[in-house]
Amino acid sequence: MRHAVVVGGGVGGLAAALALGRAGWRVTVLERAPAFAEIGAGITLPANARRALHALGLADVVGSGAPPQEEGGVRDPSGRWLVRLGGARAAGAGAEAARAEPGTTGTRSGADAEAVVVGIHRQHLHRLLLDAVPPDALVSGARVVSVRAAGAGRASVTFVRGGTERTATADLVVGADGIRSRVRSELWPEHPGPRYSGVTAWRSVTRGTETVQAGVTSTWGPGTEFGIVPLLDGRVYWFAAAPAPEGERSADELGDLRRRFRHWHAPIPALLASGQPEDVLRHDLYELGRPLRSFVRGPVALLGDAAHAMTPHLGQGAAQALEDAVVLGRACAPDRPVEVSLAVYDRTRRPRAQAVATASRWAGRVGHELRLAPAVALRNAVMRRLPAALALRPLTRFTRWDPDPLSS
Repeated sequence: MRHAVVVGGGVGGLAAALALGRAGWRVTVLERAPAFAEIGAGITLPANARRALHALGLADVVGSGAPPQEEGGVRDPSGRWLVRLGGARAAGAGAEAARAEPGTTGTRSGADAEAVVVGIHRQHLHRLLLDAVPPDALVSGARVVSVRAAGAGRASVTFVRGGTERTATADLVVGADGIRSRVRSELWPEHPGPRYSGVTAWRSVTRGTETVQAGVTSTWGPGTEFGIVPLLDGRVYWFAAAPAPEGERSADELGDLRRRFRHWHAPIPALLASGQPEDVLRHDLYELGRPLRSFVRGPVALLGDAAHAMTPHLGQGAAQALEDAVVLGRACAPDRPVEVSLAVYDRTRRPRAQAVATASRWAGRVGHELRLAPAVALRNAVMRRLPAALALRPLTRFTRWDPDPLSS
């Protein structure tokens, strides 16, 4: 049985381990943290992410679609809709969604079905993936120090665990170790690494269930955004984003947000008023500004943020990592040489993931990052006049993903 070592035990790494295990590989997952756990707040799962989870055998992760909700879409700070997705219909799914998520029902059009976004806590998704991976495949407290070719088409990973240096040799090494990937820096030393996007983000999840009279909504003000995502467990995930100097922090992040958004439409002030300072996370947003020429070197493949870290403006970061995992598992068929499998993976995944990253960057620039009043007014006027399907196209152009075809 062929052996794969996955470096990184986040969502992408666990999904890769699950996909490879389903393809007949013996898998070892090396996680630097003392225990397999996930930090963060909410996460959005667009239609393509839900298809990927179904392909991984996790069809019930998000139920049969989005929970019943009122209208979602994009607003301005006064609450006026720029574009909206019909709400009562969000409880069902159209024929296209039903094809990808068996068991769903409804009459929604294909465009609406593709625009549905389901909110879930990142820790919940991580736990579901973790429970699906065999426990004996999981190695925590493992700090990778080097990745090297081991001859005969194999690679070795040297890591320190419990003060002892160890080496694992494998037929395949998967670098799923995030935006500051050690695997990428070891084997792609010419790449400059991540760059600051110029935008910082705040995230939080309410402690109790909340009633919000909207579905998944994003509100765009000049140079600023506030998002509201109802989660499946009844809580609400909210986020804010704005330009800021890299590394800037405040002694009272929540207080600053309350002042910044005090005149924005309901329920934004109420959500911030009910928050607790210790529940607010702030992170500068980074991306791989220079696309990699290949996700593969020898028997080593990059996946998720290690391969294509992107801004979150299309909500596609986790979705693309899940897609990576599905394609990698299907490319690595038992009777296919590893080098052929990885060539298929690279040809299939790299153009799509890099196109999503580019589109996400531009979505921010023409969306909430616009600051000049005339440009904001023109954008808002155009969005209000566009049919919803056309206005939502930047989101839905990437959700129509089929997990089956490979670029062979």
